[in-house]
Amino acid sequence: MCGRFTITVSFEELLLRYMIDPVSPPFHTPRYNVAPGQLVPAIINDGSVNRIGQLKWGLVPNWATDEKIGYKMINARSETIMEKPAFKKLFLRKRAIIPSDGFYEWQQLGDKKQPMRIMLKNKEIFSMAALYDTWFAPDGRKVSTFTIITTAPNRLMEPIHNRMPVLLQRGDEQRWLDRNNEDTADLLSMLKPYPEEEMMAYPVSQKVDNVKNDSVECIEEVTI
Repeated sequence: MCGRFTITVSFEELLLRYMIDPVSPPFHTPRYNVAPGQLVPAIINDGSVNRIGQLKWGLVPNWATDEKIGYKMINARSETIMEKPAFKKLFLRKRAIIPSDGFYEWQQLGDKKQPMRIMLKNKEIFSMAALYDTWFAPDGRKVSTFTIITTAPNRLMEPIHNRMPVLLQRGDEQRWLDRNNEDTADLLSMLKPYPEEEMMAYPVSQKVDNVKNDSVECIEEVTI
């Protein structure tokens, strides 16, 4: 499962990382405790170029009758993605990237759960594989949402949690976003655990337990 993450870089850094033309006005400021139900930056391809915009975390399929279903669909399992009606068609046509520089999981240590922040050793932005869709509410609202794809844990993650988000290799990002790519085997091959030797994890404050806390204190290392 992936239920919290960070994106602490500036909007300008996001545009540079994904080679996207400047967008005005900027809509992103550093986030230290992103949670389901919130709007976050996302990268999609419109058929010709990559674009950045905001999507709400928690997939609401276009056929849904209730927006609340999104809270049950924050993640999609890579192993069954082609079997689930909510994900199968999106997998072929509506793939997205959710930029991040760290995600949280809670490790069971004795009788308590210790929040851990997991990131790349080089501390760079990485791309979480996602699916998105647009739902039209009865009152006319247009709601664009996403779900993060998860996979089995690598050896770094195994002691912490039994799932991890799919982090795309940088060389795979454009193929993932390409709406003309409907090669199922190629797409599925990208949904694998990221190499553990390129990642690190460290304990953080219990402040991240509360979604109302969204400050740099959330990512500071603590002693356990």
